[in-house]
Amino acid sequence: MTTALAASSLAVRASGKMLLRDVSLEVLAGQVVGVFGPSGAGKTTLFRALAGEIAPAEGRVHLGGEDVTALALWQRARRGLGYLPQTPSVLPDLSVRQNLDVFERLARAQRKGGAADAVAIARELGLEALFGARAARLSGGERRRLELARALSASPRVLVCDEPFAAVDPLGASRVGDRLRALADAGAAVLVADHHVEAALRLCDRALLLLEGEIALDDTPARFRTHPLVRERYAADDPWNAPK
Repeated sequence: MTTALAASSLAVRASGKMLLRDVSLEVLAGQVVGVFGPSGAGKTTLFRALAGEIAPAEGRVHLGGEDVTALALWQRARRGLGYLPQTPSVLPDLSVRQNLDVFERLARAQRKGGAADAVAIARELGLEALFGARAARLSGGERRRLELARALSASPRVLVCDEPFAAVDPLGASRVGDRLRALADAGAAVLVADHHVEAALRLCDRALLLLEGEIALDDTPARFRTHPLVRERYAADDPWNAPK
């Protein structure tokens, strides 16, 4: 398998504080890699740096072998990187169907005809009954599934997902997980972070533990679950908090 996304020695500073230190990772085409860690460990900062929302103080980001460190988010999107941010990003005054149409047209313009059928993806995610509803009236989990459908409509070669299971009910979580795994099985690379650890781990080929802005562990999901460092620093209470 080829390397789809790589970071080498990334460091991010903000307000004089080091948020990431010497972070290096690699995601292969066809893989799902999970990034886990306690709140404040730097997961969202890492994903924003990989997507191009913020610039690293040090280090490089490569997408499909190309150095994209100096490129903005929209430029990386044109090269095949999809991004599901943690913050809300739907168009609240439009209906679900209108949101899908807008983002599908945008994806086709960016990728020159390489977009997927956003409406079909939304149906797979259980959103068909909501096509006429205003996005502002969606629940948190419904909005999350709409945002994922939007991201998938660009047929990304790499998808960076920050909290894809947030506020999603068990049936929705199953659909989200199936869709992300199917994307990887079709040859894309998926990087995911989520506090619903078990729901995310079920998808993963590898799991990374991020602590205080540094990667402390890179292992298989099975070994990650029982690793002493995970139990001591991250999973002492009830970490396997998949939606029930």
